[in-house]
Amino acid sequence: MTKRSFLTRVTDEVRYSIENITETASTLGTPTLRLGVTGLSRAGKTVFITALVHNLIHGGRLPLFEAAAGGRIARAYLEPQPDDNVPRFDVEAHVDTLLKERIWPQSTRQVSELRLTVEFESAHFLSRALGRGKLHLDIVDYPGEWLLDLPLLEKDFRTFCAEALVRAREPGRETVAAPYLAILGETDPGAEADEQQARRLAAAYTDYLRACREDERALSMLPPGRFLMPGDLEGSPALTFAPLDLSGHDGPLKPGSLGAMMERRYEAYKKHVVRPFFRDHFARLDRQIVLVDALNALNAGPEALADLEAALAEILSAFRPGKVARIFSIFARRIDRILFAATKADHLNRADHDRLEAILKRLVGRAINRAEYGGAEVDVLALAAIRATREASLTHDGETMPAILGTPLTGERVNGETYDGRTEIALFPGDLPDDPDVLFAADAPASSVRFVRFRPPELQVTAEGVKLSLPHIRLDRALQFLIGDRLA
Repeated sequence: MTKRSFLTRVTDEVRYSIENITETASTLGTPTLRLGVTGLSRAGKTVFITALVHNLIHGGRLPLFEAAAGGRIARAYLEPQPDDNVPRFDVEAHVDTLLKERIWPQSTRQVSELRLTVEFESAHFLSRALGRGKLHLDIVDYPGEWLLDLPLLEKDFRTFCAEALVRAREPGRETVAAPYLAILGETDPGAEADEQQARRLAAAYTDYLRACREDERALSMLPPGRFLMPGDLEGSPALTFAPLDLSGHDGPLKPGSLGAMMERRYEAYKKHVVRPFFRDHFARLDRQIVLVDALNALNAGPEALADLEAALAEILSAFRPGKVARIFSIFARRIDRILFAATKADHLNRADHDRLEAILKRLVGRAINRAEYGGAEVDVLALAAIRATREASLTHDGETMPAILGTPLTGERVNGETYDGRTEIALFPGDLPDDPDVLFAADAPASSVRFVRFRPPELQVTAEGVKLSLPHIRLDRALQFLIGDRLA
């Protein structure tokens, strides 16, 4: 395993400090908090940001968010974002999709950014006497799959290959990896470099990663992340490589060989894709929320849960946790608060929310220990940034069971019936176990909990004809942990 050189690290830190000082000066003294929002595929990043912005701007019901509950938020509004070279998070389009079409917006495919400015009254008398406070909340949205690339900065090509092949040959992956492994078995890394062979390997490896991500497997450890989200890099040499079996090739790879070409492209991927992401976005964050779709992994079984646990630990290894005094944050940024949130809590009755949180704590235990050791505050909760269901109860054979009411998405199947996207149903989703460890056992039984995808809700209207904000579960608690101290 290789490490970035000491000179590279020092150079990067100096650059981060200069950029922080420049950014602070450009805000004319208004404090700025950069919040990273990430999660693996379909964890609900876009929905979370949209709900956060909509509820703050429209005065949503946030009883556990102290600044809002105390009436201290004067107003919240959008402003132009500070980074002109980063796409804007299109919150208006996402709100229209949710409210007018009642479908979920498209998931995150690239880095995007949004600035929300909050004007507030301080909770402290002396601070109130000095006038109204203001905070720029810069929300940075990025795919969690890209986080899995950051540990590659510390790994050479041989390490990357060895780890990737161990995973590909695991029982839960070997079947879908078979086409890639077959091509690999016919490949000699010491043979002359061949562009067509490189393309065949890269395509087969990408197909394998894509198959791992499907719902029936729901696997999470899928680096390199850009193979599944190539964007404008699709077809470039930096994305045309794959792990090779180097077990019989000790020492440096022969110049001009296929192995040497793949190694060069792997290093180019780190240089031109991974490092710029870390430098330009990730290293500038103050707070972080990691959204986790634990229910999807739970549906897929213990192998998916174990893979998600490994992915979350790998993700945390890339974070820069720690405390930095606010006066020194203009020189160096660290992520001082990290929130892990199990999404789609509305797919369960509230009696199971504590169990869902316990499962998430089990998943991120290693990650939490590392972050707390670095000095960051960490919290775990179950939430639904937008609540698509309501609580209900069902009676079956004289027994009353907790249930949820909602409208399944078009095409969803429940007990053999396919729904049209207009019919509301009452569903008993089942119960999660009291002990989360039983779910991680190799011989764990199939989950008895049924998870159905529901349409976004229709907004309720008061007797006066006023539309309420998007309903949620514990979005207020998330806000209190992530930004509450900066609005005190």
